[in-house]
Amino acid sequence: MNNATGVGKSGTMTLFLSGDVMLGRGVDQILPHPGDPVLFERSAISARDYVRLAERRSGPLPAPVGFGYIWGDALAELERRRPDLRLINLETAITKSGTAEPKGINYRMSPENLGVLKAAGIGACVLANNHVLDWAPAGLLDTLQSLQNAGIETVGAGRNRSEASRPLIVETSSERRVIVLAFGSPDSGIPRSWAARDNAPGINLLPDDIDLTVDRCRALMQAIRKPGDVTVASIHWGSNWGYEIPVEQRALAHRLITDAKIDIVHGHSSHHVRPIEVYRGRLILYGCGDLINDYEGISGYEEFRDDLTLMYFARVSTADGRLDGLDMVPYRIRAMRLERAGHDDAKWLVDTLNREAVTPDTHVELGPDASLRLTWV
Repeated sequence: MNNATGVGKSGTMTLFLSGDVMLGRGVDQILPHPGDPVLFERSAISARDYVRLAERRSGPLPAPVGFGYIWGDALAELERRRPDLRLINLETAITKSGTAEPKGINYRMSPENLGVLKAAGIGACVLANNHVLDWAPAGLLDTLQSLQNAGIETVGAGRNRSEASRPLIVETSSERRVIVLAFGSPDSGIPRSWAARDNAPGINLLPDDIDLTVDRCRALMQAIRKPGDVTVASIHWGSNWGYEIPVEQRALAHRLITDAKIDIVHGHSSHHVRPIEVYRGRLILYGCGDLINDYEGISGYEEFRDDLTLMYFARVSTADGRLDGLDMVPYRIRAMRLERAGHDDAKWLVDTLNREAVTPDTHVELGPDASLRLTWV
């Protein structure tokens, strides 16, 4: 179990939540121990191609860089806030496996570069996504072992069905617990064949039946939840682009809150930020966007500003699980590192989130330091 120190006010717990963290391809190549750069994409045969794209946009990159480099200005924010849990969706296999799944795009990072996660004090990784098995079951097994060796918790994937569906229970220094459930949905591009089986590794695949999902979550919460616990359902769902929130996603998020007693729905898959909702006092992040990727210099989706990212800091009451506050700190990916976004970029994010809001009851405000804050009624 992971132990961390938070500085939230008495009676609250602060969680750092992020969307996709992609440490493969170009990112892996600039780290101290780059792995085999071979790719099997239509437009790229080497991960170095993504480094060259970034250099074409931002100028020459130092290489190798230190493990803290890609986090850039975010490291100071993490140190300042000292959240009780640092939870990311890790969309990269940590392996030297040479067996690529025939799916076109495959992410992997050398196990020797695991220091990149330690540099940011990451405590837990969600693995229920559409890239963790990019390098076959052997690559997933390597990933699980590497993270375990580094003392980083995992949830949402495992060596068998039981392990993949097992909740993660994190004990914080305030003697409170965070319980995390993680699922991957087929509509995010996860092959159904990746579902963990009784005697085969894989991910915790979301059933098509909402009732079944809610019933399973309710049963788990009834069995393990204690007073003062904060509960998170982390779900990899939906398409990569666009702001529309499917009716089914809202229905599932609402029922996880009302029926399964989930406090935070942590959604990810989209490469850009998506709307936020507060439902019955509980936080729903429909799409956190990418936090780290190697997309710099790739054209085609400029209107979504996938170069802009957010770190989400949610303060939750340990008395009843209600949201006490949500601060969002904006960054821009430049030269493959997180650079604190300026006023204009932050305002673009504010305007976009307010324009695409799923309910008029939530509103994002821009702070004097170009940070974002959620208000709701």
